[in-house]
Parts: sequence; structure tokens; C-alpha cells
Amino acid sequence: MTNAMGPDVYQRLTAVDQQGNKIGSVGQVYLNDQTGQPDWVTVNTGLFGLRESFAPLAGSRVDGDRLVLPFDKDVVKDAPDIDDTEHLDLDEQEGLYAYYDRYVSGLRSGTAGNGGRTDRADADRGHVRGEGYDLSGRTTDDAMTRSEERLQVGTEQVQAGRARLRKYVVTEQQSVQVPVTREEVRVEREPITDANRGAALSGPDISEEEHEVVLHEERPVVQTEAVPVERVRLGTETVTDEETVTGQVRKEQVEVDDPTGTAGRHGNQPRR
Repeated sequence: MTNAMGPDVYQRLTAVDQQGNKIGSVGQVYLNDQTGQPDWVTVNTGLFGLRESFAPLAGSRVDGDRLVLPFDKDVVKDAPDIDDTEHLDLDEQEGLYAYYDRYVSGLRSGTAGNGGRTDRADADRGHVRGEGYDLSGRTTDDAMTRSEERLQVGTEQVQAGRARLRKYVVTEQQSVQVPVTREEVRVEREPITDANRGAALSGPDISEEEHEVVLHEERPVVQTEAVPVERVRLGTETVTDEETVTGQVRKEQVEVDDPTGTAGRHGNQPRR
């Protein structure tokens, strides 16, 4: 049967017609209250898929990721509107079947390829379940599990950049005080004594004469030498900062449908 699969499978499908033309994506899946099996789906149609149109699963088939419906897009798009999409009651189902029977006959009797839909008499004989019931599968316990996502934040080490150490040559002026010596001329006079009298009278009495002395001085000699003055290396240190991480997480909410206001009415409930 077409509706033997779980509702979650249908919600991932794209509805197409018999020729493979896209009608729209499957939105909600509606389950039969008695069998728990999918009977109806909504298809997002219209401009930007903003309209939800009901379509029966009877006569449909699943082909890969496509739900092949026995109707054209215009037929699905023009299906009657349902005011309360939280619950599809029997009167609303009758109106929808009456509309679709004009295009494909036998949907309610199961002759169009579906295992059949629970008729009104069977629906009115519905029973109350005493334990919790999982609409997507078999009977479970009396509670459901609500889950939510939480951010798991960690760190990873990545390369942030490179630091280089290099040296280069610059030229600067330096002034250094250097002591230097030089010789200066000094005239020394000494009187004639018995000790030097012979040297003094050795020449002519009156004459012209020159006498010279060599003067010396020191001059600075500049040269350079390379000497090591220090060792330089690159190191790293770890600093700790705080950053705010923002992310989106999903969580499940629990919604309670109070059946008190719809007692005695049987139909299909949407799969959320």
C-alpha cells in the first residue's frame, strides 16, 4: 500500500504529477485516527509555495524522492480550503474526496491503488486507547522524549601569522676623544760658562748661521672592528582572551491537544 511508510518519509518528498512535473513540496502528513497510517498530505503550492493544498495519498506512489500523485498541479492547487488545519474531520474529508473524485474515481473504495480509507461507519466505531500511542509507529509507553540541541564549544589551534627576526646595517656618527702629542719649538738660552766656552768660540766672531730641528706630532688613526654585543632570538608566549560564540540550536516543544472539545468526532490528526 502507498501509505505503509512512516509520515517522516513523506515529509521529505516532492509531489509531482504523472508526467513528472513538479507540483510542490510535501508539508503536513495527516494520519487516520484508527489505523495510524497516512491518509492525506498537504502540498505547498502557489507563488513561493505559500499555499497549502490537501491531496489524498490514495492512488499515489513513491518514486525515489518524489511522491507521484494522480492529479495535475492545477487540480491540487484548486482543492477546497480547510479552515482548521489542526484536524481534518469527516465532513472536510468528504468534501475533499468529492472534489478529487471528479478527476480520479474510486479513491475512497481503494480501487485507485490505495489500500482504502476507513469509512464513516468504521470511524464512528473508533475506540479509546488506554496507553500512550506513537502516531509515527508502534505503541510505546505513556511518555515521549523531548530533545534539544546545545552548543558544544571547543578550540582548535590554527596558524595566525608569521614573525621574522632580521638584522640590517645602519651608519651613524660617533665622536671619541683621543689624546695626541706634538712637539713645539722652545728657545733655550744658556750663559757662557767655562764648560761651553770652547764650543761658543769655535766659529767666527761674527757670522750668519741657520739651525733647524725636526718637530713631531701624533695624529689619530681611525679604523673599525666588528665585535659581538648581544644575542637576539624570537620566542612566543601564550595569552588567554575570551570570545563570545553565538550559534543556532533547535529544541523540541511539547504541545497538548485537548480532545474535550471534539468528543465524538473522528478523523485525522496532522503529523508534526
